[in-house]
Amino acid sequence: MRHLDAPAPSSAAQGYGDGIMTHQAPWQRAASGAMLLDHDGRLAPTIFAEMSALATATDSINLGQGFPDEDGPDEVLAAAHEAMRSGLNQYPPGRGMPVLLDAVAAHQRRFYGIDLDPRREVLVTAGATEALAATILAFVDRGDEVVTLEPFYDAYGAVIGLAGGVHVTVPLRGPESSVDPDELRRAFGPRTRLVVLNDPHNPTGSVLDDATRRLLLELAVEHDALVVTDEVYEHLLFDGVAHVPLATLPGAAVRTITISSGGKTFNTTGWKIGWLTGPAELVDRVVAVKQYLTFVNGSVFQPAIAVGLGLPDAYFDGIARTLGHKRDVLSAGLRRAGFAVRPSVGSYFVVADAAPLGFDDAADLCRRLPELAGVVGVPISAFCHPAFAVEQSSLVRFAFCKRIDVLERASAQLASLSV
Repeated sequence: MRHLDAPAPSSAAQGYGDGIMTHQAPWQRAASGAMLLDHDGRLAPTIFAEMSALATATDSINLGQGFPDEDGPDEVLAAAHEAMRSGLNQYPPGRGMPVLLDAVAAHQRRFYGIDLDPRREVLVTAGATEALAATILAFVDRGDEVVTLEPFYDAYGAVIGLAGGVHVTVPLRGPESSVDPDELRRAFGPRTRLVVLNDPHNPTGSVLDDATRRLLLELAVEHDALVVTDEVYEHLLFDGVAHVPLATLPGAAVRTITISSGGKTFNTTGWKIGWLTGPAELVDRVVAVKQYLTFVNGSVFQPAIAVGLGLPDAYFDGIARTLGHKRDVLSAGLRRAGFAVRPSVGSYFVVADAAPLGFDDAADLCRRLPELAGVVGVPISAFCHPAFAVEQSSLVRFAFCKRIDVLERASAQLASLSV
């Protein structure tokens, strides 16, 4: 529901949330924002929890949730063991251990030419999700509008709802997951406070083109909105595609908070070491919220991730090349099974259309897939508000961040769908 005295969003740029209702408890706003409440107000599990539980119960291959099944580099794991043995087991400094603050700043300079003061313009968080939550809670008040792409990571909707904000979405359409410039323009208005940009994008595996990035920045400047970029897949790009942080565009740095983490890059998703960077005054405001969420975390993992960020270029090139091969293996298997596979140039995920197999309801298919093929995926509709979910109803997200033998076995089992 939109704020009553706000302009109605167009059908292309939908607004969800409520800036004035008071009868919902905070947990209900969060659950509603993540689309976990049914029409009777009953709470449902997340699609990831549901599908992972289904995979466990049926002993199916879990290609639904995006976590690797292989450990990260030996140097990073050894650094964590050494930190534990050397006594770094107590609270780290509130903003993060200096060794990681320095490593993040050095990483941004090395890969993108961004110069940061590691003591004032970097903040370590409990994964990228806490960085997103702390940032949204720091800057979004009741009735403020937050623009995201759609499909969207469910945590965005949850935290926007918790803050009392209005979630306005811009659809990614077609096999290339493209943004219509007119739809993007219509998403902005006098109440736009924040733009949350996930690039490379989960769940579509797409990357924004330069014209869209520049238009988004132009609109943010015009409406004096802050930009928050979720760049956790920054090193997981394929086919020669290079990551371009929005903060590197002229005029962007002063209004941009950049978020990333070590989990995806170093196969350490359970460590929950993330960070954000940006202008000192913006980071200070996020700290005011973050310090009352987790306070601090990961004392023995922070120096280990710092080691990872300093690994040679060969490591970063290698993880992208290896993951790109895994994408190719699973994509080929999905095509043989009869799916129409969409391009994926980044992230852990590939999107496949089940309509050619006669399945128009991907949510129903995903619940039946363990029985039909012994594989679990996630419907793209779970990442969409109801209006756009209808357009995405036959699409399934599969994760390819698994061992090659697992992907080959999944491909063979999925082939039974076309028999």
